[in-house]
Amino acid sequence: MGSFWFGPSVFLLLIVGCAARPFYPLPSKVDARDRLPLQTSRPYNVAHRGSNGELPEETAAAYMRAIEEGADFIETDILASKDGALICFHDVTLDDTTDIAEHKEFADRRTTYEVQGLNTTGWFSVDFTLEELKTLRVNQRYKFRDQQYNGKFTIITFEEFISIALDAPRVVGIYPEIKNPVFINQRVKWPDGKRFEDHFVATLKKYGYKGSYMSEDWLKQPVFIQSFAPTSLIYISNQTNLPKIFLIDDVTVPTQDTNQSYWEITSDSYLSFIKQYVVGIGPWKDTVVPVVDNYLQTPTDLVAKAHAHDLQVHPYTYRNENQFLHFNFHQDPYAEYDYWINKIGVDGLFTDFTGSLYNFQEWTSPLSQDDGDDDGNAAKLLHKIATLVSPYRKG
Repeated sequence: MGSFWFGPSVFLLLIVGCAARPFYPLPSKVDARDRLPLQTSRPYNVAHRGSNGELPEETAAAYMRAIEEGADFIETDILASKDGALICFHDVTLDDTTDIAEHKEFADRRTTYEVQGLNTTGWFSVDFTLEELKTLRVNQRYKFRDQQYNGKFTIITFEEFISIALDAPRVVGIYPEIKNPVFINQRVKWPDGKRFEDHFVATLKKYGYKGSYMSEDWLKQPVFIQSFAPTSLIYISNQTNLPKIFLIDDVTVPTQDTNQSYWEITSDSYLSFIKQYVVGIGPWKDTVVPVVDNYLQTPTDLVAKAHAHDLQVHPYTYRNENQFLHFNFHQDPYAEYDYWINKIGVDGLFTDFTGSLYNFQEWTSPLSQDDGDDDGNAAKLLHKIATLVSPYRKG
């Protein structure tokens, strides 16, 4: 994908500008009719928290990099601030991926709440206004990843996230999660008396997101709504027909709202029930193919079972580093993509490294996305052929 959207100058402006003011949303400046459409011919490349293998997660820079690298969808987790603003942030606490500990003015905000049945201590986003959250800077979660962008970017809002997708030079979908809705509804009260889920859906409607999966409206502005909480997905189904994905945690973790076991929610009877409200499931990949001593075991029948119920399967999370690659893949992330796409047969993949998945799919596809440019497609095919034969040319 071209560098129109995420050139060095834009990146520099993000770094410099974040210290002065938030990255405010702007109306889309790109005519949708001039954009390349969303590819729908191969499994979706879902940029998990943006291209967070390279840049701090859930930041504007991480999402813009993911778009440049070929993401079909940019994924985010939606939480709420004390004053009800919807923000893009994964953890209910700010400790692990911001500089909150350096802000002495907030030292007395550290507290303990019960979250999904466990006492959790830290600085919680629900105890800070949006204005206060904007004073924080985001850091890379993993110490073995690039640390040079720590402290360069702010937390962004749901609306700012949406604006990044809408202003992309091609159609890019969004994949927001209703994150920890039980906890958020307990701790944040909106003046209008509505729930977290109500404001989540209202934001999508405000920016024109509508339509069932693969409808004309949906293809113009694609979105999947995801949640680990089935009651939230059922609740919003009365407000929108946008496609929804039911996320499934590890086999040891019950659902946060209904306390149902993994075995119950992956049964045929439950899949038959939940398919009334969702178009797919998003399981932790090690529950699809169990792992023992870092070696893959015999795959379960979850993918086949889901497909039998006409449900898509979008597992999470694919990461390039050796720490995350099972021994079967011999330290090769492309081997992992090949296994999941061509042997397991999934319909989408959450990845921290958007560019790697995009490159794998481009290199293993007979042709890249058909954009109506026959000359362009022919040139790409010739380039692939030349690449393949070049090692055999005589010196």
